Amino acid sequence: MQTQPSIQFSKRLLYNLLYKRPPISDLKKIHAQIIISSQKSLTDSLIHCYLRTNNVNVARILFNNYPFPSPPTLVWNLVIRAYSKLQGSLESVNLFHQMLTLDHPFSAVPDEYTFTFVITSCAHQKSIIHGEIIHGMVKKNGYLMNLYVANSLINVYAVFARLDDAYKVFDEMPEVDVFSWTSLLGAYVNGGEMGVASKFFEEMPVKNDVSWAVMISGCVGCGRYAEALRYFGELGKSEHNVKTNEAIVVCALSACAHLGALDRGSWIHGYIGKNGISETSNIRTALIDMYAKCGRIDCAYRVFDRISKPDVHNYTSMISGLSIHGLGEDAIRVFNQILVDKIKPNEVTILGVLNGCSHSGMVQQGLLIFYNMENSWGIVPKIEHYGCFVDLLGRAGYLAKAFGVVKSMSIDPDVVVWRALLSACRVHRNTYLGERIVNHIGQLDSQSQRGAEILLSNLYASLGKWDSVSILRHEMSKQKNQADIGCSWIEVNGSIYEFRVADQLHPQIIEIREKLSEILKRAGLVGYAANINYVSFDLSDEEKEQAVAWHSEKLAIAFAFMSTAPKTSIRVVKNLRTCEDCHSALKAISKVYDRQIIVRDRSRFHTFRDGKCSCNDYW
Repeated sequence: MQTQPSIQFSKRLLYNLLYKRPPISDLKKIHAQIIISSQKSLTDSLIHCYLRTNNVNVARILFNNYPFPSPPTLVWNLVIRAYSKLQGSLESVNLFHQMLTLDHPFSAVPDEYTFTFVITSCAHQKSIIHGEIIHGMVKKNGYLMNLYVANSLINVYAVFARLDDAYKVFDEMPEVDVFSWTSLLGAYVNGGEMGVASKFFEEMPVKNDVSWAVMISGCVGCGRYAEALRYFGELGKSEHNVKTNEAIVVCALSACAHLGALDRGSWIHGYIGKNGISETSNIRTALIDMYAKCGRIDCAYRVFDRISKPDVHNYTSMISGLSIHGLGEDAIRVFNQILVDKIKPNEVTILGVLNGCSHSGMVQQGLLIFYNMENSWGIVPKIEHYGCFVDLLGRAGYLAKAFGVVKSMSIDPDVVVWRALLSACRVHRNTYLGERIVNHIGQLDSQSQRGAEILLSNLYASLGKWDSVSILRHEMSKQKNQADIGCSWIEVNGSIYEFRVADQLHPQIIEIREKLSEILKRAGLVGYAANINYVSFDLSDEEKEQAVAWHSEKLAIAFAFMSTAPKTSIRVVKNLRTCEDCHSALKAISKVYDRQIIVRDRSRFHTFRDGKCSCNDYW
């Protein structure tokens, strides 16, 4: 009788210790004391604590050896929820089915929390089939009218872009909240229905930070960058007093990066500080990326240098930024620093540094990294790495070696790999190898063939083989293949303007073309002459000159001349590779007008100053 109070006290003490959510080191000691004192009634709390410290395996062992008769529904829910957070794990679904098959006295009845957690797990699977089965059970058990269960169902249908099913659940709900609206908004966004999503977003009675993040990220995901920035601007004026979260900031910075919107991106950087938003690793990575892609690699460096302990994502963003600026040696230096800091590079890190080697002609360094990536860092080359490596060799003129790499690949080469090699054939005027490559690409889908045929057509045109151009163009017309339309974006006085090749729609297009003619005439005074070798049509020389004169970046630059003060730097972003004529023209324009012109094309940056380009004509 004398020992009973100490046992009770021991149980109370252990419970209080567990209630304080101890770290794993203390939790193990408490666990040992529970075993010694045979306090099996504390198993629930012990499982909860292990799950809080992300020790799911230990919690599962305790769960599997639960004292008679079986875990209550609450404990089932805890374990099912823990597994629901693991991407791709089916264990939540398996546990749920196990729960349903137990007989009395071992049975436990699923409740609304059980269904909510298991449905959440279904959103992480490769197939919707599990979600559909659980949906049927929800109906059978009468939980379809439960707000949280229904919201989870909308979300799982949203993930798999099952718009009709998501809307049906939403429409049948007796009560909806901001999460219901946001989940259905996510369904429209994931399904690519941005027009519907935009209208639905405007109709939402209440929007929270997640709603705004879904809308802005959806715009970025489908290339509506200007629209994403418009929504970000509206958020600042929102009457709902919504606090900007990390996802919103990262998406807005990504939109600025794609458009080359330096002024807007710099403003967002200031906005982060003024509003007390924590500069997380993701935000710092996005800032580095934004400044690099907007042509201010110096600002990207400043952000990077302020990070006391950069992680792999910060390093990767910095390396990739240096690479697109053609600063291969600097990219290698930062890459070496990541190794000194004993941080393991990831697949994107390797891709970034290989890209830097490619644009700087650093063949030996690229060879060393590519052939050591698996042994040194455990990274198996993917198709993107092969594409970059082939580009590295092809740019440097090692066409035969590049072709050998493609033929010896352990995975089937895709169109990106073949086009990298074909582009090198065009640069080095190797029609024989170019024709062989097109034959290989002919075995791929029609969309892949399109770009390759255009490259080969340009190669024929540059050599004056107009009969070959005509035959190839005839075949392309039968297949209804068309080239991607050249587009350029420029930021002037805080606004983004888009131009397309031979643009007819801009309200000032007549004045812009007149200004462009004036600019090109002055460029001619310092030696510029239109390069019409790559115009793939048998036209007169005068018609060819007009064709290259109206390329989108030239129109954007003419507009900038009309809209900015003399000697102001001009920044343009283009969706395609800059052609040789535009490259020559911009060198001449930078010299005759004493302007710095920065162009980011599909593969790298070109900084034109005093008649020269930062790429040293290697692009």
